[in-house]
Amino acid sequence: MSLTSEHFEAWLRLAAGRLHEQKVALTELDQAIGDGDHGINMDRGFSAIVARLDAGPAPDPTPTGVLRFAGRTLVSTVGGASGPLYGTGFLKAAAALDGVAEADASQSVAALEAAVVGIAALGKAVIGEKTMLDALTPALEAARAALAAGANGESILEGAAAAAEAGALATVPMLATKGRASYLGERSVGHQDPGATSSALLLRALADTASSLARPQTAAAT
Repeated sequence: MSLTSEHFEAWLRLAAGRLHEQKVALTELDQAIGDGDHGINMDRGFSAIVARLDAGPAPDPTPTGVLRFAGRTLVSTVGGASGPLYGTGFLKAAAALDGVAEADASQSVAALEAAVVGIAALGKAVIGEKTMLDALTPALEAARAALAAGANGESILEGAAAAAEAGALATVPMLATKGRASYLGERSVGHQDPGATSSALLLRALADTASSLARPQTAAAT
């Protein structure tokens, strides 16, 4: 399947609902090793995205337009490091899909790669430092491998989401060497990274959106 602007809007709405549900849990994770506001900030940013979607259609109703709108909203509404990082990810993904009406599997992976590379460059981070990249990098690797193996779009996104979830869990025993958590030294060990957790949540929402919206098409085809 290909991802259209409707898929991306549905994804943003589903992600917003799940972030709202997990606001307290994400904040508690951040209270252990960060500023203590990750859940609150993510909920605020994605609630703002939904409010603006409800106010009217995106000015540019294309995959690029929807993702760019989301990125700019996150940059302007989310505090701390999360706003610039996630905002950059969305903006880089938007640029990768410029001129694309429906993103096929290869283009979707390219957009994910652009997002991850952009976040890594802005945060000056790599995998293994107990950050969101510990979920995003395995997700990208899984997506690339699935694409190379000839998997369809749904399977690629499912594999990316599962890898991100495993990556987030793998941050628990890590020693943080980047960001606020790095100030804690050994005390950062034993806590799951909130940014990796919200990254996995977003990719799971994307995979679920693609799967749910594909079902009617499959039924109609049969």
